[in-house]
Amino acid sequence: MLNAFTRADKMLNALVMQNKVPGLSISVEQNNQVLLQRGYGFAHIETRIPVDPLKTIFRIASASKPIAATALAHMVEEGILNLDASFYDYVPYYPKKSEDFTIRQLAGHTAGLRGYRGKEYALNLPLDIKESIDIFKDDELLFKPGSDYFYTSYDWVLVSLAMQEVSAIPFAEYVEQNVLKPLGLFNTYPESPHDRNSNWATFYTRKASGFKPAVAVNNLYKLAGGGYLSTSADLAKLGKAYLDKKIVNETVVDEFITSQKIGDTPTYYGLGWQSSFDNKGRPYYGHIGNGVGGYSNFYIYPQQEIVIAILINCTDPKVQMELDSIIDVFLSTELLG
Repeated sequence: MLNAFTRADKMLNALVMQNKVPGLSISVEQNNQVLLQRGYGFAHIETRIPVDPLKTIFRIASASKPIAATALAHMVEEGILNLDASFYDYVPYYPKKSEDFTIRQLAGHTAGLRGYRGKEYALNLPLDIKESIDIFKDDELLFKPGSDYFYTSYDWVLVSLAMQEVSAIPFAEYVEQNVLKPLGLFNTYPESPHDRNSNWATFYTRKASGFKPAVAVNNLYKLAGGGYLSTSADLAKLGKAYLDKKIVNETVVDEFITSQKIGDTPTYYGLGWQSSFDNKGRPYYGHIGNGVGGYSNFYIYPQQEIVIAILINCTDPKVQMELDSIIDVFLSTELLG
């Protein structure tokens, strides 16, 4: 086990020493044991403030979707919202399209909504969820809902809008009341420039000459799809709650973490969760996230009962191959045996 830990630690340090990432936080847990919880590099390069896995706040990008999906699962269990109901049952004012689509299709990216265009990926506008649908609401669907798969965070903008309408409270408030507080995720919350504190990492973009602060963005409107801030420790805690079956009943959870299918072909995506196999054929569910100033890996391996959360304070640093190798170390028989 010590040799495996040493190898992982060396690989993680190399990412910083080779200037591939400004800072990185990792939390790895198995059963009730923390295998590794450590920060590497800097939350702030300029002041050389080190990353703390318990305190340093990162943009988690699309790793926000499992958080939103957990809230949606609560609504499903309580009978507040039906996955197979038409989206228009909850948001009747949304412009009608050529075909109807359901909450399940939105959550699983089979509804046919388009993705980002141009600079939409990095919008810096103070839009709330309802206001933001003006960006894409008049565009036609890319395909007949249920006939294909196309990943877009706009799907989860609409899911969160439906959740907000049916609950009659702001989406962020529902998530806080039903997910964050009950699970003790006290360092996980929506990004707001007014609430910035000393624990926030600086969000960077990687350039040939090094790292520079990322452009300003406002992700509040796409909170469900990619707008949360968190620590690696908090994300690992969420994963542990799933392994410990502390979310909702297993039947509902299985609907979310099981891959959807187009005909007989799996999409390798459940409802707000990637549900697939790694390059060694090991099943997992989780999510990779890439946003302005933030990159995340969040994996739950049910067979090994292991949770891995990795957060980086940089837009796509192009280190996924290295992260895959690091993750493989923690899943090796040497470590787990």
